[in-house]
Amino acid sequence: MAGLENLPAAGGSGGIFVAWHPNALVDGALILSEFPGAVVVGARHGLFRWPLLGSLLRVLGVVPVYRRSDFPPDADETRRREANDASIDAMAAAVTAGAYALVFPEGQSHDEPSPTELKTGAARLFYRACKKTPEGVPQPVIVPVGLHYDRKHSFGSNALVFFHPPLELAAELRKPPTNATDAEKRTRYRALTDELERALREVVHATESWELHQAMNRARKLMRAERAHRGGLSSSRPEMTERIQAFSRLWAGYNERARTHPEEVRQIVARLQSYHADLAALGIEDHELYGGRQLETRLAARVVFQALLVYFVLPPVLLIGYVVNLPAALLVLAISRWGARARKDVASLKLIAGAIGFPLAWLAAALVVAWGHTRLSALYPHFSGAPVRTGALAFALSGLGAFVVLHYQRLARRTLRAIRVRLTRWRQARALERLRDERARLYDDLRELARGLPGTGVAT
Repeated sequence: MAGLENLPAAGGSGGIFVAWHPNALVDGALILSEFPGAVVVGARHGLFRWPLLGSLLRVLGVVPVYRRSDFPPDADETRRREANDASIDAMAAAVTAGAYALVFPEGQSHDEPSPTELKTGAARLFYRACKKTPEGVPQPVIVPVGLHYDRKHSFGSNALVFFHPPLELAAELRKPPTNATDAEKRTRYRALTDELERALREVVHATESWELHQAMNRARKLMRAERAHRGGLSSSRPEMTERIQAFSRLWAGYNERARTHPEEVRQIVARLQSYHADLAALGIEDHELYGGRQLETRLAARVVFQALLVYFVLPPVLLIGYVVNLPAALLVLAISRWGARARKDVASLKLIAGAIGFPLAWLAAALVVAWGHTRLSALYPHFSGAPVRTGALAFALSGLGAFVVLHYQRLARRTLRAIRVRLTRWRQARALERLRDERARLYDDLRELARGLPGTGVAT
């Protein structure tokens, strides 16, 4: 977590946290766990109808937010507005009392590398809270929150919650639209929402694709490792805050140079992607390129171990994974498609159904194996043993099998490429030498391309 010092001191009105929504229920949990003050959360009313999740949301004090899609097409428009106004009023009252409201204005979780189109709910909430703020008390603030994940699909991924300074709004956007027509209000809501979208794209380092995002991260690592090597220093693992700040500088430079030097930028991005693929094939990072003989020995041992693991140890576990988890996966898919009223519900419904369905499948496999062990022990005395331990092993292998099913294809491809690269010591040495030369050239080319940009530390 970083950026708490950017928030106003307690004592007046609170504010609104606005964040993008790339990781379903995890996003809200991260912000709630990192912020030390009071936070009120709004969630789509449809989520309250889900078993277990609805009860949990009520216990946590989550405010239901009503949207047009939560009502049948022929529902009364007055009823819709009243329900929506009640939700916004509840959250606005908490904000004026000093709390922060957490809003994901996209309205859905997604896998895109940048925020999707924002809804106007956050703008409506801001203006409602402004109207409720007593005379002489500072207005509520809008705080963009950057959510950053190393590998958001991986269990145990590093994450950073960054609270950015409150938005400095133009005078016309700070004033609530009073005595305005519905059309004028909608125009004001959309204008503020457009400003929120601009801010969110900036704080989350929105890229056109995950491939470009990966190339920016590789450039960040490359620059740090080569700078340390040339200075005769060791390159330790940076903190998440340092990574995000470095990425931010690179991303700002990329956007400027993509405008002024598009062809040079395109070529460097392609080289970064190729360099990244070769490093991944060797199974090393930038700071390990100068590991000497110790590195060569470690690489040789690693490729042997990796090949044995991927091609001999994991296939039986992969088979168990398919047999046990495929029925559960099909059931989860069916439930998510059948139970989701909108596409944006599918990801959350999969998460909840999977969290219940897959452990139940593993438990069923464990019970079947334990029962079979008991039956075999009765028929064949030499099979005597502890069925509980056998069942526990089956449960563990079923869970491990699920993980292997998700990652085996990628592991097998990477292992094959690693074997090809490390086929002989000569080829491995040549590969390391080539990558060292390419890293140095990329470092120099990136510095040259950044020459004259503010904040890069490169002299003009």
